Amino acid sequence: MHENILLVEDEEALRKTLGDRLRNEGYSVECVGDGVAGYEMAIGLPFDLIILDLMLPRRNGIDVCRDIRQAGLITPIVMLTARGETSEKVLGLKIGADDYVTKPFDMLELMARIEALLRRAPSKPSTKDRVLQFGSIRVDLRGTIVTREGRVVNLSAREFQLLRYFIENRGTTLSREELLREVWGYGGSTFTRTVDVHVAGLRQKLETNPKQPEIIHTVQGLGYKFAPQTRVAENHSEPI
Repeated sequence: MHENILLVEDEEALRKTLGDRLRNEGYSVECVGDGVAGYEMAIGLPFDLIILDLMLPRRNGIDVCRDIRQAGLITPIVMLTARGETSEKVLGLKIGADDYVTKPFDMLELMARIEALLRRAPSKPSTKDRVLQFGSIRVDLRGTIVTREGRVVNLSAREFQLLRYFIENRGTTLSREELLREVWGYGGSTFTRTVDVHVAGLRQKLETNPKQPEIIHTVQGLGYKFAPQTRVAENHSEPI
């Protein structure tokens, strides 16, 4: 079964070139050229991944990405941007993008990023079907639904995968390099800033006070540790 990709890009030549390359790689691709059409397509049809340009007519990529997440979709999103400013990239990650590529980009690099986003971090058999509770937060690992105080928390696909990996390895200090390897599928430490941004995003959505985290702790010089103050229980009752 081919993965379905939505490409939202207003530059016709790039849209055609990238669309053809993705199809040659075996993906099924839908292409649109503006933000309004991109949003409507994203929420109307099932896609495995969305490639979203930042600068789009009618609605920009930042707004489209934010609204896709607010609609409750966790489809992985990689943003294309011609801008080199770190602030634009960080903003994209904060509002729900899973990765970004700066134009002009190397096609092989983009293909590698896409493959990494589509490659789901493997779940451990002992936890993948569980519904877990810690404090006011409930995580349905199979249904990919997170609630806090009964309200749905809108996580990106990568944020959910990161949270799941933290839960599966609770109490263990995890380096940024390990998180990149196991959650993103990247080698080396080139994208450690991406880990920091996603951890900050999880804290913002899950912590009572993100500046004084009680769930995801920073271990100086080493990485992060998932260690909520309240115990993690399965199905609201049984400790695990």
